[in-house]
Amino acid sequence: MLFRRRQPIAEQLPETARPQERAAEPGHALRAPSRLHAFNRYEIKYLVPREILGDLRDELGRRMEVDAYAAAGGYGVWSVYYDTTRLRFYWEKIEGLRFRRKLRIRHYGDRCVDDDTPVFVEIKQRVNRVTQKRRVQVPYGQARQLCDQRRMIDCGDSGHGFLEEVLGLVAGLDLRPIAMTGYRREAFVGRGAEVGLRVTLDHRVLGRDRDFHLGADVENKFIVPPRLAVLEVKANERVPYWLTDLTARHSLAVVRMSKYCQSVEAFGKAPRSAFHVPEDHDRSTDHHAL
Repeated sequence: MLFRRRQPIAEQLPETARPQERAAEPGHALRAPSRLHAFNRYEIKYLVPREILGDLRDELGRRMEVDAYAAAGGYGVWSVYYDTTRLRFYWEKIEGLRFRRKLRIRHYGDRCVDDDTPVFVEIKQRVNRVTQKRRVQVPYGQARQLCDQRRMIDCGDSGHGFLEEVLGLVAGLDLRPIAMTGYRREAFVGRGAEVGLRVTLDHRVLGRDRDFHLGADVENKFIVPPRLAVLEVKANERVPYWLTDLTARHSLAVVRMSKYCQSVEAFGKAPRSAFHVPEDHDRSTDHHAL
């Protein structure tokens, strides 16, 4: 059964109270856009049936360049998401707030992760229709020290202000790991006049709600049916006509699906929203590799 929350969020969740009440909250000032943004884009998502993936991949390959890191079938993407015990960031997404954010630790590559493995600590936020993402790369042990132990780390002057922001967010809102996602990603980048365009195809979207170490050798669950992939279009200003025509020809509809929210709902941490993609229960678990 799908649920929509009809009550105003200010009445339901004191953590996301009215603007005049939020102003005094720890971490509230972090909503403001920062000059440290690394990415500032529009994002559009589609669900793609497996049977048309070949056609999409061929067309994207003719129009775009394969990402240098996505050769030989793509690469793994693993993310641990942080939230409050009452899932503040989750509800901000479900309610469609104009200003919302997520904090995560993300690793690109295989599952062989130890304290020395480079990972990204990221704040991804939405300001109106624009997605803004900031991140810094640090060893995994330091990322956990910052986000789990709430202790400041050193990564040089260039990232110090961002790390202070992350630490203030984690400590001020009492964040902790809530969900994990993993998938195989194929990536394409624009060329020529479309140099700011990026398109990704994410397959075998998995998740888990415990054992949050990125290198843990544990079972994951499909949180999106394996017969579907997630197509994401990321553009600085506009999406090229040929790409909108491609999605229209294949009858692809824009979705508001969030992998983080999908994982939260798949494990019963929140009622399934109107944006939830039903899992295939007869094929709901998977092995470790992507």
